[in-house]
Amino acid sequence: MSSHFTLQMLPSRSSNLGILQLNNPSALNALTLDMVRSLNAVLPQWQADPSLKSTLMYGSNECRRPAFCSGGDVRAVYDAGIAPKAGEEHGWGKRGLVTSDFFREEYTLNHRIATQTKPQVSLWDGIVMGGGVGLSIHGKYRIATENTIFAMPETGIGLFPDVGGMYWLPRLKGGLGNYIALTGCRLKGDDLLYAGIATHFVPSEKLDDLKEALVEATTSSETDGDCVASLLMSFHEEPSKSESSSFLEKHRNDIDATFGKDKSSMEEIVDSLHQLPSASAEDTFGKETISTLSKMSPTSLKVTLEGIRRGAALPDIAKVLKMEFRMCQGFMRTSPTSDFYEGIRAVLVEKDYKAKWNPATLEDVTDDMVESFFQELGEEHELILEEKDGDEMSKL
Repeated sequence: MSSHFTLQMLPSRSSNLGILQLNNPSALNALTLDMVRSLNAVLPQWQADPSLKSTLMYGSNECRRPAFCSGGDVRAVYDAGIAPKAGEEHGWGKRGLVTSDFFREEYTLNHRIATQTKPQVSLWDGIVMGGGVGLSIHGKYRIATENTIFAMPETGIGLFPDVGGMYWLPRLKGGLGNYIALTGCRLKGDDLLYAGIATHFVPSEKLDDLKEALVEATTSSETDGDCVASLLMSFHEEPSKSESSSFLEKHRNDIDATFGKDKSSMEEIVDSLHQLPSASAEDTFGKETISTLSKMSPTSLKVTLEGIRRGAALPDIAKVLKMEFRMCQGFMRTSPTSDFYEGIRAVLVEKDYKAKWNPATLEDVTDDMVESFFQELGEEHELILEEKDGDEMSKL
């Protein structure tokens, strides 16, 4: 089926349903370059097959905890960039370097998923972070369960919420996009439904039944249209309400007041958090959010906020991904900052969780430094995407 075969990605077909199983359980199904290449080979074949009606993507159930995909394999990117070989110049989009090839091919995959015409169903049963979000957020249907833990935690590793994040985050209501992007907050199923990030909620105990039903629906359908929409609605349930229901809904007013689209700088966001009144002693949203932001890379925070502002003004996912490729290459360089390498060291290599960001404060991150992350890479090194009529179709 594919010339890019890897046991970490298991494509198969059941009747008229294409099935994509992420199979990297030792790393919570983290997305490797081999997996990206396998998907980039398989998906065009399936999209060209008129008999295939839909695709289903889910993670291996052999992980030590439930996981759809815990993110991209940024450790491999770190290893390639932290000790460059003679003559290598990382951070300028040059082909043949992992620090550029991984993102170029991953973003190409994100674009392919966003513009495919056949509905993709992704089962978010467990951890969904970073690169795992990119595999699924642009597909038509995203199914949360009681096990779902969703996050874009990149500002905590000296990067930014990429894989199309600069497209869908600013298109969320109010201050939700800025809040999710900058804080890396972990969201559960009820939060995802509230924000419009997940399309359905299905208890994990019913996922096997759903899989079987999807096969049957694609087998019996004679239409060229969406044959899974009504089926998914028949499985959809409202999450059980508990005392701690949707965090985003509970704190929506504070989120909009402090992270709203009218906030033009990180300094303004932090100031508004300091000024947030507390309704009670238990109301600690402002203090806790300030504490969270203080742990993030100041450069990442400012570049992310600027990327969201620019992404909101771009008309389609292709143009946003091209911008994101320039941004990610900025983080692969060691000047004006090496926060990506420091962040990965602190979180994934030495695991001391004591990153020493440079610059260390928001005030020291200048406008010129932020602008450097958006500079052109030169025609031969830019991200080139095949233009499609559906480029505006990212499904969120």
